[in-house]
Amino acid sequence: MAAQIGPPTAAIRAHEELFAYWRSLCEANAAPPRRKVDPAHMKRLLPTVSLIETPETTGEDYRVRLAGTGLYSVYGREITGRSFGEVYNSAAADYWRCELDKVVSDRKPGVGVHSLAWRGASHLSIVWIRLPLANDGDGVGMILGYDAVVGHVGGAATGIRPAA
Repeated sequence: MAAQIGPPTAAIRAHEELFAYWRSLCEANAAPPRRKVDPAHMKRLLPTVSLIETPETTGEDYRVRLAGTGLYSVYGREITGRSFGEVYNSAAADYWRCELDKVVSDRKPGVGVHSLAWRGASHLSIVWIRLPLANDGDGVGMILGYDAVVGHVGGAATGIRPAA
């Protein structure tokens, strides 16, 4: 599914790197606006970075605004421009909506691990981080994400892999 990037500490370092960059953009403990994010400052991470639009009204779904090229192998297709209902089965979509709702309501980062069983790969999981980005008001209009894949192949641990 992906090329190995090293031991589990590689994913932790990538999460720490993205978090530190995001934190450097924050003003007065508020989430930074999307316009402050410069891809040149996170080139190494771009293949598995995503930008997710938050719903503007009740009844709308989260939508993947941008998905790094490395995420194609995780999802088996291009997910840029797709809503969560189009990307995930209902259980996985509900998981992500719940996690992202917390990021939006708390205006704080979220981290976790999510199984890829919904993709038929129960031996693999995504280690993820989601970081809020402010809209023009005081709400969260977009979420910056980074994913790494962790798994076991043939009973042996493969370590952390980027989603590419």
